[in-house]
Amino acid sequence: MKNRFRGFYLFISSVVIGLLHLPFAFAKSATGSARLFFHPGDSAITTSANSYSFTPDLKSVYDSLHLNLKGLSQEAFDYAKKGFDKLIQEGRLLNSSIISIVDFTQPSYKKRLFIIDLKNYKVLFNTLVAHGRNTGREVATSFSNQNSSYKSSPGFYVTKETYEGKNGYSLKLEGLERGINDNAYERGIVIHGADYVNAELANAQGYIGRSQGCPAVPVQVTRPIINTIKNGTCVFIYHPSYIDRSSVLN
Repeated sequence: MKNRFRGFYLFISSVVIGLLHLPFAFAKSATGSARLFFHPGDSAITTSANSYSFTPDLKSVYDSLHLNLKGLSQEAFDYAKKGFDKLIQEGRLLNSSIISIVDFTQPSYKKRLFIIDLKNYKVLFNTLVAHGRNTGREVATSFSNQNSSYKSSPGFYVTKETYEGKNGYSLKLEGLERGINDNAYERGIVIHGADYVNAELANAQGYIGRSQGCPAVPVQVTRPIINTIKNGTCVFIYHPSYIDRSSVLN
């Protein structure tokens, strides 16, 4: 009887001692392996007991598409995205993915029209685009919102309906910024194709032909561009001289 009691006592003692050591065992395991918890700013994700896999921060569309190498300035893109987001929030756009950016800090012989699918991280088009004949020769420097000025107007637009006109298949634009481009629809500022928007002419004279204020594009890509951006997408014509007066950006 005494031996049975002693055996039972030893069994109970061993169980208690084992339970008392469990927290230390778990602590050692946790410190000897990778972290179980990390703050939102951490970039390390556990993959094995003694190694970490580092994932980069989510890249912006600008970085992912290497838009700097294609000639679009970071400033132009950032302003475009800021205005685009605001217009989406206000319900002024029907398409929440596609944006067209014309970077008028670039000379006209460069491909300064960028049509980007923000949600799917794609550059849909990157091509030449004209400015108004009185806006400048090689570079756009002077802008107007007035009829018969033959000048371009910067700022944010929303695309409207298509039509067949004297320049063929064309796309109407509605200017969204009072005093800057809100006369665009009345002025007939549209996207259309033009023979004078071509690389050969740019190579020959150092700049492409100019429009009466419209963002004219090469004839061969007119229809696919218009069909991609018609009916409620955002168009942003960028020039730093206008930014402080923008009702969308300020």
